[in-house]
Amino acid sequence: MDILTYITENALILIPVLLILGQIIKNIEKIPDKWIPLILLPIGIVGAMALGSWTVDSAIQGVLVTGAAVYGNQIVKQIKKDE
Repeated sequence: MDILTYITENALILIPVLLILGQIIKNIEKIPDKWIPLILLPIGIVGAMALGSWTVDSAIQGVLVTGAAVYGNQIVKQIKKDE
């Protein structure tokens, strides 16, 4: 299953944005890593709604782009871990 087939084209820009914001948040020592996905989720939802419209569909797009960003980050970490 390819998650990117469910994300609309205009919401795809949020994936690298969320990855960058996640790195910035990770560098804040007072915020534990386990909270980063929960911090990114409302940002992704609001971002998708701002790009689209203020509907449930846009909120779902926000959840999907946040999931893709977090999942993508974890894939990269796991691949580097095996090296």
